[in-house]
Amino acid sequence: MRTIQGPGLFIAQFIGDEAPFNSLRGIAAWAAALGFRALQIPTWDKRVFDLALAANSPTYCDEVLGTLSEFGLELSELSTHLQGQLVAVHPAYDSLFDGFAPKAVHGNAKARTLWAVEQLKLAAKASSQLGLTAHATFSGALAWPYFYPWPQRSPGLVDEAFAELAERWQPLLQIFDEEGVDVCYELHPGEDLHDGATFERFVEATAHHPRACILYDPSHMLLQQMDYLAFIDLYHDSIRAFHVKDAEYRPTGRAGVYAGYQEWINRPGRFRSLGDGQIDFGAVFSKFTQYDYAGWAVLEWEDCIKSGEDGAREGAAFIQKHLIRVADRAFDDFAGVSAKTEFNRKLLGLK
Repeated sequence: MRTIQGPGLFIAQFIGDEAPFNSLRGIAAWAAALGFRALQIPTWDKRVFDLALAANSPTYCDEVLGTLSEFGLELSELSTHLQGQLVAVHPAYDSLFDGFAPKAVHGNAKARTLWAVEQLKLAAKASSQLGLTAHATFSGALAWPYFYPWPQRSPGLVDEAFAELAERWQPLLQIFDEEGVDVCYELHPGEDLHDGATFERFVEATAHHPRACILYDPSHMLLQQMDYLAFIDLYHDSIRAFHVKDAEYRPTGRAGVYAGYQEWINRPGRFRSLGDGQIDFGAVFSKFTQYDYAGWAVLEWEDCIKSGEDGAREGAAFIQKHLIRVADRAFDDFAGVSAKTEFNRKLLGLK
């Protein structure tokens, strides 16, 4: 066993036009002062990170790592959540998801997909140059409009969707493999990979590609009413990244999991700041330690009630409190006895 690395912070929700949130240096100084030890950096905002430059310039990568190091920080992972989403988009979402891509490809789904694929290729190279072994992303979705089987899905529809999704991702998985980096899909509603069953289907469609891995976020599982602890038991070998995010689910007589199209503040299921929701993080961190999770525990702040700055400050301390320094000896060693085969056979009544 090993002690989980942390606390880390995913900075996507904090980037803005005002200091200290308008530059990597500013955010790094702010995060370090709160007690964070690493940043997870999104790759779509040049105010904090230039993906193309990182993929092609070792010097720039050294500068990024140097900036973090000035404040005692490391880089946990890069994120291509927005670009990964665009690897596969159902036409129903074309207009909404155009906002994730440059204006030059708006209204052109094929060009937008090609742009997203190139972004993932750059992310594989950049991750390698930065010395990373895991990458955070979304899978995209072709089948999501059909997640509820009414009207009845046509035979083979889901199989066809996952075959196409795998076909789009397999070349990218191979590129990440060549760079020595795992692709960690955040299992998330709105993505074709949103739970264990869909992850298994995708892995099978990719011929069990070894780089197809999981970014674990228990909040999405709670809001789907999954057993987020049993999930770790089932899939711990594939979990290579971890978003520490809380949530609460309080169904009413008016709405449940599907939430009745209500805004976040009125939904039965809501994301919350760490400690304000229902996730049993003591059990989550215990299981991660038990299974020798080697990565970072990274705060992702999302809360429709509490300030992000308060959520980050409290979250750093919350994660630090939950990190488990592993034992260097068994607790009952004091009562142990030394024994050889002959002694054990005697205890068993054997000669």
